[in-house]
Amino acid sequence: MEPNSPGDLWAAVRAERARLAEDLAGLDDAQWAAPSLCGQWTVEDVVAHLTAAASIGRLRWLRSVLGARFDFDLHNQRRLEEHRGTTPAETLQRFLAVVGNTVAPSKDTAAWLGEVVVHGQDIRRPLGLPRTPSIGAVTAVARFLVGRDFAVPSRSAAQGLHLVATDGPFESGSGPLVSGPTLALTMAMAGRGTCCDDLTGEGVSILRSRCAPG
Repeated sequence: MEPNSPGDLWAAVRAERARLAEDLAGLDDAQWAAPSLCGQWTVEDVVAHLTAAASIGRLRWLRSVLGARFDFDLHNQRRLEEHRGTTPAETLQRFLAVVGNTVAPSKDTAAWLGEVVVHGQDIRRPLGLPRTPSIGAVTAVARFLVGRDFAVPSRSAAQGLHLVATDGPFESGSGPLVSGPTLALTMAMAGRGTCCDDLTGEGVSILRSRCAPG
């Protein structure tokens, strides 16, 4: 079932964090240090970022952004470093402590579900971990991403394309076809070009060209 209300969306956030925590519990030190799909961040960096995102409300977020002079990369790096432990085990414990949190810089709850859905795959895909989020959760994120350029230019990436999920109800736009799993469509809109490998249609090359390098 696709979550729609704020309560249902937060329940999905908590569920996806808990599922990711289960996967993280089985990692060895080399896997924690492995590159993720998220730029230069390692798996441990991404987990620390997720902890930071679940620990900061609007006022603290504004102070952090102002302190970084609206350099969002610097803001994210500072908060990441704040929540990364001295060991992967400590980083995991810090993440476990925020699994149930409903703290966020804004009321865009679908965006914070997107944080854990996208970053969860940033971790799982390079490590070959098979678990994927629920179709309902991913569909809610896909609808949000196709409608807004929020933390990533996802709406711009999808503009002029006909996106069709082959495993769920998500469909949007008109133009050259891009079809495939909802998760692959979502990850591609979030800028993960490697996930275009799971998509088909004459619009795939256009979508791939709009993804951030790496």
